[in-house]
Amino acid sequence: QVQLVESGGGLVQAGGSLRLSCAVSGRTGGSSAIGWFRQAPGKERDFVAAINWRFGRAYYSDSVKDRFAISRDNAKNTVSLQMNSLEPEDTANYYCAYRAIALTMINDATKYDSWGQGTQVTVSS
Repeated sequence: QVQLVESGGGLVQAGGSLRLSCAVSGRTGGSSAIGWFRQAPGKERDFVAAINWRFGRAYYSDSVKDRFAISRDNAKNTVSLQMNSLEPEDTANYYCAYRAIALTMINDATKYDSWGQGTQVTVSS
């Protein structure tokens, strides 16, 4: 079973940057992907970004595609989310998740198999 641990959250002013990391342990498949989702209090869990584990193809939600960048380091088994130009609306608990077969519907949280505990990101105005 794949396990994930997030780190890197914190408090930042609007316009600032943060870098989240997701440490991945366990055996990952060739068609797998790691996704980042976020959930604010009282709201649904929303897709942020995802990356194909083998080929590195990245996917983004419209709200972050010009500000965030997802990357992976296969040697270190980590996936990072670089977040720039942060806005108060980005405040949420951020989760990374693993999906064993990720060929379609990459933004569907219900299709992911394993989740981390989350890391809080707070952006002050």
